[in-house]
Amino acid sequence: MTTPLRIGFIPLVDASALIIAVDKGFAAAEGLDVTLVREVSWSNVRDKLNIGMFDAAHLLAPVAIASSLGLGHIKVPIVAPFNLGLNGNAITVSPALHAAIMSEIDGDALDPMATALALARVVAKRRKSGADPLTFGMTFPFSTHNYQLRFWMAAGGVDPDEDVRLVVLPPPYMVDSLANGQVDAFCVGAPWNSIAVDLGVGHILHFSSDILVRAAEKVLAVRQSWSEKNSEVLAALTRAAAKAADFIEHPENRAEAAHILARPQRIGVDAEVIQRTLDGRLKVSPDGALRESSRYLLVGREGAGRPDPAQAAWLYAQMVRWGQTEMRPDALRTAMGVFRPELYDTAMGRPDASSDSSGGIGAFVGPAFNPDDIAGHLAAFKIGRWKP
Repeated sequence: MTTPLRIGFIPLVDASALIIAVDKGFAAAEGLDVTLVREVSWSNVRDKLNIGMFDAAHLLAPVAIASSLGLGHIKVPIVAPFNLGLNGNAITVSPALHAAIMSEIDGDALDPMATALALARVVAKRRKSGADPLTFGMTFPFSTHNYQLRFWMAAGGVDPDEDVRLVVLPPPYMVDSLANGQVDAFCVGAPWNSIAVDLGVGHILHFSSDILVRAAEKVLAVRQSWSEKNSEVLAALTRAAAKAADFIEHPENRAEAAHILARPQRIGVDAEVIQRTLDGRLKVSPDGALRESSRYLLVGREGAGRPDPAQAAWLYAQMVRWGQTEMRPDALRTAMGVFRPELYDTAMGRPDASSDSSGGIGAFVGPAFNPDDIAGHLAAFKIGRWKP
């Protein structure tokens, strides 16, 4: 007897563990009959998960936290027993903005502080000339893309709420918006940065791993009430996703995985682009320049699948920094409680994994992040909406 499940996802490479779990039979081997439902926007995924149309979802990590806190929508407690991906985003800019930043840069173009300071000079010149503010696309207000853009800009002295415009766009619409001049840049997950480069309409300026060495990106999310009633099913789903992630992370399987993911009903882009993403070998400029990074996207390696509550605390701190909520100890506990390493450990048969260490956030600027000192973290930055 199998258990039917409906799971929503957005066409992004960090949904790969769920897709491979279903299409390679890892879910079926765990007694699960999973129907994957492709969606366009994160609000659709969130809403269908919250009202029970989906049993589980590929979800932005900050959305799981916001839903549990009742921020921006109704309050529905969410739990995440598995990280579907760490890192994997990139900041892509138009050729015109790339040229402007490069003309102002003083230092290494791969250094996010150097580019942030150059961006500040570009913004100042535009303001002086009377030009419209630059427009940056991101996928959702409660998203790593929003926070990573803001963290980078603010480090160089650009106030993301005063000096530029940030607009929400669904991931599949980012490239057309850049090509049409509706945005000057965007931050999104793979493969859409690579698609922009391949079409000649964008340059990848930074991988998100330049900004944060290790950042929780997407999670396998379920309603807390559902998890309590279906603990064995959730454990089976977690194991299936973990086995799929392990399959993907073996280089000899990457070509097969990429072809599965490339199918129209899955991600729906060329398999070669997806394989480049999984290999961490991306074309970053229309002239064909390549950049390799072993940290571009972590699907299962380096303990990426095990949720780390410290990552949830960092995301909550960004919500506070940018005025999406107030700092409250009880809310911090709720946020950290969304990431459930003990559910992962139980599913994987690892009851003594509590000593596992993630290695921290690794932001390019500021003090090392301490979940026990959110106020200290926020006080280290001049730009923000938080008031102590």
